[in-house]
Amino acid sequence: MTVNAPTIWIVLPILAGILFLLVRNARALSILGGSFALILALVAQFVPIALALRVGNFSLKIDSSLNVLGRVLTINSAEGSLLAMIYGGAALWFFGAVAAGGAGRIVPMGFMILGLLVASIAVEPFLYAALFIEMAILISVPMLTSIYSVPSKGILRFLIYQTLAMPFILLAGWLLAGVEASPGDLALAAQSASMLGLGLAFLLAIFPLYNWIPMLMEDSHPFTVGFLIWILPTITIFFAAGFLDRYSWIRNSPQMILALRSAGLLMIVTGGLWAAFQRHLGRIMAFGSIAETGFSLLALSVDSRTGIPILFLLIPARTLTLALWALGLAVIRDHAETLRFGDARGVLRITPFAGAAILLATLSTSAFPLLAGFPARLALWENLSRTSLPSALWMTIGIMGLLTSAVRSLAVVGMAEEFTSWKPREDSTQRIMLILGMTGLFILGLFPQTAQSFLSELPLMFEQLGR
Repeated sequence: MTVNAPTIWIVLPILAGILFLLVRNARALSILGGSFALILALVAQFVPIALALRVGNFSLKIDSSLNVLGRVLTINSAEGSLLAMIYGGAALWFFGAVAAGGAGRIVPMGFMILGLLVASIAVEPFLYAALFIEMAILISVPMLTSIYSVPSKGILRFLIYQTLAMPFILLAGWLLAGVEASPGDLALAAQSASMLGLGLAFLLAIFPLYNWIPMLMEDSHPFTVGFLIWILPTITIFFAAGFLDRYSWIRNSPQMILALRSAGLLMIVTGGLWAAFQRHLGRIMAFGSIAETGFSLLALSVDSRTGIPILFLLIPARTLTLALWALGLAVIRDHAETLRFGDARGVLRITPFAGAAILLATLSTSAFPLLAGFPARLALWENLSRTSLPSALWMTIGIMGLLTSAVRSLAVVGMAEEFTSWKPREDSTQRIMLILGMTGLFILGLFPQTAQSFLSELPLMFEQLGR
């Protein structure tokens, strides 16, 4: 029996998302969606691609390519661990949707978005990746709003900024084709790099193009927005790394390294400092996610032999941290009028598990020791300090800003009126999910090698980076 890898990890998730639209029971939808995503992750991790697998009289072979309308979708064996990480992370979000609410939107549309984004990194020629990314952006809009409400400014800016990235990426692809034909044309190379940089700046929401993220966190459901600000930058980072791996003149350009480092530091510093002065718990998470993207860009700017492993180590911590953070905010939002400091004051007395979850997630983003975000940030800071002490200092300033936001959040959620009694209102499902997430933060922080064992093969997906 022979099947195609793109059929399993691109076509099937999209079809599953369409079918899940018919399921009305939120708990069943969350369990079915999470289980299917987990199965896809396990198959990607343990079933080899392009090798025949025989069990008794049964033989199974997963081909790496699929031709669609003259274009090729290719998933190589080295990308199995990446797919496992993507769909394994999605399983966390889908299982958590039953506790956070909103499973009716995030599960079916989340599968369609996952399938399209995986297609964007699998399609050849890469020019068509822009079309898959734009389709994923359009599908994500119904997750954030409905036909019965007027779209907020955050949704409109999200749609506009992400869509503006498409013409720049398409133009960059056209120019890069010319660079391959005439590698000595320096003017054409500079133009293509500029177009590519602008496109990625819109997709990754690089300063000052990220104002839609705090707007969305303030206006929309935090768990749904959290899913989007996890999956979109994660796939875009790998999309950008593919360009660095494919084109040596981009990879070896000092200007490109400087641009990546400057953009990463700018997002870490502004994200950290802006978070320190926020008075809304959701906006603090928004700026924390912006800083997370900055750490990923910074990892791409250091020596690829150490930067690429650090980049892969950042992803599991980012996934778990954002999922736990969004779940905690969703639970608090159900028991407080809003997530503003004035309304969330003393909420730790009625949602102790959710309050502890958002505090640990904020501390993890702040590189607090013993938590998931610490090992990768420590390794990144150590590598950065060897090449540029000022850059390491700026990274420290951003982290201190994030740590300040964690202290302020602790003060607000724990500041209850005198003699206020403890009356936990979380249900059993929410408590279990939150406890598991907090435990996972400590496990990844204390034993980072648990994730490293699954990440060791990921650098093989690149021909040049990480070698």
